[in-house]
Amino acid sequence: MSEAHPKFAVVGHPNKGKSSIVSTLAHDETVQISDIPGTTTKQRSFPLQIDGEILYELFDTPGFQRARAMLEWLEGEEVSADRKAERVRRFAYEHREDPRFHDEIELLEPILNGAGIIYVVDGSKPYGAEYEAEMEILRWTGQPSMALINLIDETDYVEEWRRALGHYFRMVRVFNPMEANFSQHIALLESMAQLREEWTASVKRSIEIFTVYRRQKISDSAQLVSELLAESLSHVESLAIAGEEADSKEKEKVLERYKAHLRRVEERSHRKIAEVWNHTRLEKEAQLPLFQEMDLFSRESASLFGLGKKEMVITGAAGGALTGSGVDLMLGGTSLMLGSAIGAVIGGAGALLGFNEIAEMKVLGQKLGSRRIEVGPMQNRNFPYILLRRALYYTQELANRPHADRSRIQMDSETLTGSQWVDDESRKKLEKLHQAFRSGNVIKEKALRAYSETIESILLNQIEH
Repeated sequence: MSEAHPKFAVVGHPNKGKSSIVSTLAHDETVQISDIPGTTTKQRSFPLQIDGEILYELFDTPGFQRARAMLEWLEGEEVSADRKAERVRRFAYEHREDPRFHDEIELLEPILNGAGIIYVVDGSKPYGAEYEAEMEILRWTGQPSMALINLIDETDYVEEWRRALGHYFRMVRVFNPMEANFSQHIALLESMAQLREEWTASVKRSIEIFTVYRRQKISDSAQLVSELLAESLSHVESLAIAGEEADSKEKEKVLERYKAHLRRVEERSHRKIAEVWNHTRLEKEAQLPLFQEMDLFSRESASLFGLGKKEMVITGAAGGALTGSGVDLMLGGTSLMLGSAIGAVIGGAGALLGFNEIAEMKVLGQKLGSRRIEVGPMQNRNFPYILLRRALYYTQELANRPHADRSRIQMDSETLTGSQWVDDESRKKLEKLHQAFRSGNVIKEKALRAYSETIESILLNQIEH
């Protein structure tokens, strides 16, 4: 691997968000983050690598512990400006085995090896003169540097920090690693590119590669969502039955298996999407919030994620007649209860039945003892939109989530109910393909590709705006 990539050491006082900044900028969820001061005890490298190429490298470091004592040692011998970096090297060499300065030696190592400096402070706490020893030590190294003001709490002392930091650092930026979106990440990289002339072209190229890479993630997510819908809408669940007709227990069993299968398909899809966005640890530790808090077949899920009555009428009319003897997946209580058979319903009229879910049920086989009951494919017009919007919402949340944020995803019902996530033209395209998925025929690659392209367009609009 090339060693020509830019390197940045993230340094500062303990517990100011250094590790969070490294995690967000490196898009790495393995960075250890804790509210306990002193969690980081050794400097560790976190390169941002795409397709085997390191774009830039970040070093998470311990916080300063004895900055005043170190500065006192540095100033113990009068040296000219051109020899100050050499003096810092001498300190590191002479105190390498001194446990009192373990943290200072660890944070200095990448800087003395050529890394630029990103100094992190907490802008929600007042500025204090005790930080000046740290900043003066960093200035002695002679390395290009910038300061980041991280607002950890709600109080705001940013302006007094700006005034102080401006005396020591070439650039001062406000950056919250727990809330930073893609645009803010790119803006910070553009600032970092200005720290050293030799890094400018490399960092700018990193921005271009990273932008293309993000677009590929959106495309990969759209493909996974397409596969989710195709598999879910086409699935048929089968159960052998004892008599010529299925009894109530057999019907209940096959229907529950049918629903359980669709839940598993959704969960698997969401985990794959989390892998695309490198949020697998979030999945392991917090599980899938949509599964824990809101079942796929719940009334709340249908209300938040499904189409409204007006949209359903348009969708039903555009899709044509919906017919079938089947099983009613009525939305009653907290789950869709599959019960009595209902007759044919037509187009827009069928859409007005208030989320009546229809999945075809058949009894197959000629001889007693070899008969079976089948449920599926899913014929309901609203179900694919519930499933689809859950996947889109989940993808959007992961795409815009900084890797420093390890909390569970919380659904914003106001955002869900107050936004039009798909226009009429796209919905017509989707409905046509939904019919193809549930037709029972082999799903053609062309249809899957067309669906994926429509989903990608929706995701781009959601994620980038």
